Amino acid sequence: MSDTSLLTPSLPAQKPRNIGVTLIALGAAVALLYFGRLFFITLVVAIIIAFLLDPFVSFLVRLRLPRSLASFLVCSVTLLLIYLLGLGLYAQLSVLAEDLPRYSERLNQLVDNIAQKLEETEQTAYQLLVPKRFQPKEPPPAQAPAQPAARIRRSAEPPTPITPPAVQEVRIQRERTSLVNYVYSYLRSFYYALLMASFVPFLVYFMLSWRDHIRKSFLNLFQVEDRPAVGKSYEGIAGMVRAYVVGNFVLGVLLAAVSGLFFWAMKLPYFLLIGPLSGFLSLIPYIGLPLAILPPFVASLLVFTSLTPFLVIAAVVGFLHLLALNLFYPAMVGSRVHLNPLAVTVALMFFGILWGGVGLVLAIPVAAGLKAACDNIAGLKPYGRLLGD
Repeated sequence: MSDTSLLTPSLPAQKPRNIGVTLIALGAAVALLYFGRLFFITLVVAIIIAFLLDPFVSFLVRLRLPRSLASFLVCSVTLLLIYLLGLGLYAQLSVLAEDLPRYSERLNQLVDNIAQKLEETEQTAYQLLVPKRFQPKEPPPAQAPAQPAARIRRSAEPPTPITPPAVQEVRIQRERTSLVNYVYSYLRSFYYALLMASFVPFLVYFMLSWRDHIRKSFLNLFQVEDRPAVGKSYEGIAGMVRAYVVGNFVLGVLLAAVSGLFFWAMKLPYFLLIGPLSGFLSLIPYIGLPLAILPPFVASLLVFTSLTPFLVIAAVVGFLHLLALNLFYPAMVGSRVHLNPLAVTVALMFFGILWGGVGLVLAIPVAAGLKAACDNIAGLKPYGRLLGD
């Protein structure tokens, strides 16, 4: 009886200790995801691409090709397609770069017109709201006495202070140092992003060619009785990622084709560029509609001067966006992801803060992958139901 009385007080203290350890582990995981975001973004992108290309590699393996050769062929064809797509985009962007001075002049005209209209509106509202007897009367222009031209020039131009050469040299060196530091910090972040992106083809190739070995070694990390659940989780994540990315890609191609035809009918320049750009930007959750409207608006600056065409473009792009998200997206993507809107919103907020704009694109696949893993592990099924619809 004394033994049980000694054991019972220690039980309530065990649960807070476990909660504290869990919170510390979650904080460490969030810090790791933030400070190592370039590494994790590169790894997640490579995993998604490997899941997409794996069916093509398996098809070539069934044709009696070695898996390493099949992986090399699939990766080479994919890189060739990306290269051709990049050439097409570069051709459109090079033509667009020649028109940038015209866009700059047009934007300056629009800003001046808007500022003038705002000033006129403010003046009209002031005259309507304030009685005339309270409005200040403009004084007549004062007649200044005539002065010699030389005296006016001397009084208008203040004397320029003479800076010692040593002070000038220190100032120039300080400005040069700040500029060099800014350029270096900007190029360093770009260099690291480009360096991590260069690893993606190699990661994808090794994930495809060593898939069986990696999967077998990964399953060996778990107990024998847990391996079937882990294998189902792996297959569930792979199938979900493929369904999500392929569904979004097909929907993006459909939106790009319809948008491109509409922009061509509106006689917009660069419709081959702004059509796909508007179609795929429309798929970004929550902010897709304004992003999809922006490219055709920019292209319309050199074509239209009235407000009506801009309203027509915004209405058509908004209609296509709502039609795609409410009719096609649930059938092609939503039925395979099974995430509730609250989980999607929290995932977008979380990964958007951690990884920026790339996090908004990767948030839903990562959250859906976690849900697929939770659905196939007995101890984590309640969390899967929490994330599901």
